[in-house]
Amino acid sequence: MNILGISFFYHDSAACLVRDGKVIAAAQEERFTRKKHDADFPINAINYCLEEAGIGTKDLDFVVFYEKPFIKFERILETYLSYAPIGIKSFIKAMPIWIKEKIWMKELIRKELNFEGKVIFPEHHESHAASAFFPSPFQEAAFLTIDGVGEWTTTSFGVGKDNKVDILAEIHFPHSLGLLYSAFTYYTGFKVNSGEYKMMGLAPYGKPKYKDLILSALMNLKEDGSFKLNMDYFNYCAGLTMTNRRFENLFGGPPRSPGSKLTQRDMDIAQSIQEVTEEVMLRMAQHVYQETGKKNLCLAGGVALNCVSNGRILRESPFENVWIQPAAGDAGGALGAALFVWYQYLENKRISDGKKDFQQGSYLGPKFENSYIKNYLEKNKISYILLKNEDIPEKIADLIANQKVIGWFQERMEFGPRALGNRSILGDARSSKMQEMMNLKIKFRESFRPFAPSVIEERASDFFEIDRKSPYMLLVAPVKEELRRKMTKEEQKLFGLDKLKTTRSSIPAVTHVDYSARLQTVNKDDNPLYYQLIAKFDEKYACPVIINTSFNVRGEPIVCTPADAYLCFMRTNMDCLIMGNFLIEKKEQKLLDKDVNWLKEFELD
Repeated sequence: MNILGISFFYHDSAACLVRDGKVIAAAQEERFTRKKHDADFPINAINYCLEEAGIGTKDLDFVVFYEKPFIKFERILETYLSYAPIGIKSFIKAMPIWIKEKIWMKELIRKELNFEGKVIFPEHHESHAASAFFPSPFQEAAFLTIDGVGEWTTTSFGVGKDNKVDILAEIHFPHSLGLLYSAFTYYTGFKVNSGEYKMMGLAPYGKPKYKDLILSALMNLKEDGSFKLNMDYFNYCAGLTMTNRRFENLFGGPPRSPGSKLTQRDMDIAQSIQEVTEEVMLRMAQHVYQETGKKNLCLAGGVALNCVSNGRILRESPFENVWIQPAAGDAGGALGAALFVWYQYLENKRISDGKKDFQQGSYLGPKFENSYIKNYLEKNKISYILLKNEDIPEKIADLIANQKVIGWFQERMEFGPRALGNRSILGDARSSKMQEMMNLKIKFRESFRPFAPSVIEERASDFFEIDRKSPYMLLVAPVKEELRRKMTKEEQKLFGLDKLKTTRSSIPAVTHVDYSARLQTVNKDDNPLYYQLIAKFDEKYACPVIINTSFNVRGEPIVCTPADAYLCFMRTNMDCLIMGNFLIEKKEQKLLDKDVNWLKEFELD
């Protein structure tokens, strides 16, 4: 039985194909269109999924959309009416596309796919809950889903058992932890629905000076983690911005202009809302444990990508085990929707062993064989060195040790926002200069952004304060005390971005200014080649940790095809690119005029 799950029209459109309960393929539309967070109908992602499964639309048994459009329309209409006449501009902007397309979702899907079968619409947070529980390694678990908003729901918790997810309680719009975090993302000058990572990375440079103000003026937080927001300070219900004048007066000025210089105040605000978010999520987790009595917790929804909060839940909540959906945002709703139909709607049996999840490392995207890569390189007259399989780990390990930055393009593309060792840029975690150099010269992004370490699974606890695997880069853990460098008195006085000037550990390029790291543990079964590379680096250079950042530049999606990878490689200061067995060295390539001009556009101060 073939089930196609899809999500689109808001952000991060995606498709997922489930056959007889197994995820065959899943991908975000942005990877094919090269339009970041593409929200359009995911026709390219759908075509990939069908091709990977070897079927056409006539072979589909069900198509599943990840939420209920009529209920979402009801919420939008009711919200505008309750705030009228405020928000008339926003109303006029939103209504035509709803009336023309969005509420006629079933007809749109059937027309786009030429599909006459059954189309099913679970609720938004049912899709999130299904994406959290069904791929998890647990036979039963509590789940917690937190995002901006679905139809009405912004947060839910419940229990997953066998082949069912049962939502027990919800928080409804406009009271939303995701929208609260996005409001501060907007206020600190970052883009909503994509800049939240930046604000989380900025937070450790500040102090939580505004935490008490947020908790007293903006929200009424209860012991169980439930809350209400004071909507006098927010504009997202009816306006085209997230915050309003009252919010600006409360925090002492207008929002930071995007691209302008970051101030200590911005950093303090980022740290304040981050600590509030952690406090809310910890209280929620405590309450969910008390209500359900389960030892396992599954997380999904966009807020579940807040890996600092996730790390604290793992360390400080009563739950023994935590599993987080790698594509926790709306893209993962496509996967959850498809699995929801297979297990809950069709009542198929589900058996897990409590250890291994069903996400397959989240390596669910397109793969390009050596023959395809070779044809691309020769057709475009690109010089290369052909390596044997057994030579790749040592060759790349040596290059990394020689301070080369490597584009690493292997096997199937990852599903979700993280590069997990198949579409990655790699570097030496031991280098004190590598973080700044990779940020400014490779990624063309802000210098404060931290990089993640990849570490072989069995050595993770030697370097980080963690006692379990973290395959999806969704947990933050402190760097081990004995690896940290003691700060001088002068260094201890540094504040703001000046903290970047200090070397904090023996793996400085992946140690954030608060001694934390968002780590990925690499398993030899899930990703053999990537594991062999890091193991060889450890064998030769006594360090089982390397830098892993996503293979893209600021403002662009992660690369999908060899052509995407080569273009990104040529437009950055990466030294080498390895695609399959083909090693491409920058010194042997010719930079085209169009790439020179493109690079100039991306220069950062």
